[in-house]
Amino acid sequence: MELFHQLQKHDYEQLVFCHDAASGLKAIICIHDTTLGPALGGCRMWPYASEAEAVTDVLRLARAMTYKAAAAGLNLGGGKSVVIGDPASDKSEALFRALGRYVQSLGGRYIITEDVGTTERDMDWIQMETDYVTGVTPVDGAGGNPGPATAYGVYLGMKAAAKMVYGNDSLAGKRIAVQGLGSVGLALCDWLHREGAILIVSDIRPESVRRAVEAYGAQAVETGDIYDVECDIFAPCALGGVLNDETIPRLKAQIVAGSANNQLLDDGHGRQLQERGILYAPDYVINAGGLIHVADEWQGYNRERAYKKIETIYDNLLHVFAIARREGIPTQQAADRLAEERIAKMARVKSNFLRHEKNRNI
Repeated sequence: MELFHQLQKHDYEQLVFCHDAASGLKAIICIHDTTLGPALGGCRMWPYASEAEAVTDVLRLARAMTYKAAAAGLNLGGGKSVVIGDPASDKSEALFRALGRYVQSLGGRYIITEDVGTTERDMDWIQMETDYVTGVTPVDGAGGNPGPATAYGVYLGMKAAAKMVYGNDSLAGKRIAVQGLGSVGLALCDWLHREGAILIVSDIRPESVRRAVEAYGAQAVETGDIYDVECDIFAPCALGGVLNDETIPRLKAQIVAGSANNQLLDDGHGRQLQERGILYAPDYVINAGGLIHVADEWQGYNRERAYKKIETIYDNLLHVFAIARREGIPTQQAADRLAEERIAKMARVKSNFLRHEKNRNI
């Protein structure tokens, strides 16, 4: 991997390699862009097959967080961290406290929170070493696990997509295939079940599948078969890259709307979905509920305020869909344009301010 070429390609600000022999910490922190504010992004713990795979993942995730914050109207930049290890066996207080010291050393440029493979308890350990953490156990103004907030936003985003495709936003009677039943996927199933949707689910964990079947009357399918089911909406709620040359031709849905980050393996796959007549809800727009939740916690958590902000995802997506339809471009390209325009505008504002300050001091 030509690392500096990768950093230059998408104008990353900083990549930090974190190592602590005593705890076994091997982690990477990536700060993509802080034009709008400090970088806020989750800490993912995963048994990556190689260090190169971990670097690739953290670069993609951090950049997506920049776009997510910009599209959601937040005054935050994009960052992410990954810990190389098995979350089922390699966690320890020492490991996360060591990571917390690295976060603290960045002086507020990066604010850490939980993500795939990490929990509130892990953030509590990190909080012992740094002021720049959110998503901790919900006491003293903390909001706790952002998963339910993410699920609520995805649910609303699905309704916006349904309105675009079907003319109304009701999900009653719609067949929805949910791939991944973690804290977000299961919470999403709960919202969909309440509205009367018909659920088809898959997950690598049999206990999660069993829970969805028992609680929501879901139909279970094997993980490899979820792309082939007849459904109205396909909801990727696991890991990224699931929309690719192999899976897109298999989809039998009119809408793709889920919580996973980086669902498109590359940008060309957004065009493939468009050519097949499948409406794609750009992942970083529809799944912004969790970021909105932890961002609100950063200023002193108020649930009513946070969830009111999450409800703007519905209109944000309708705006993206309208631009894509009007200009004949893929929806993720329309979303990118909105995010990039906001970042560029704020960069000009900052540049003008600094120039005026310099002139005033001459």
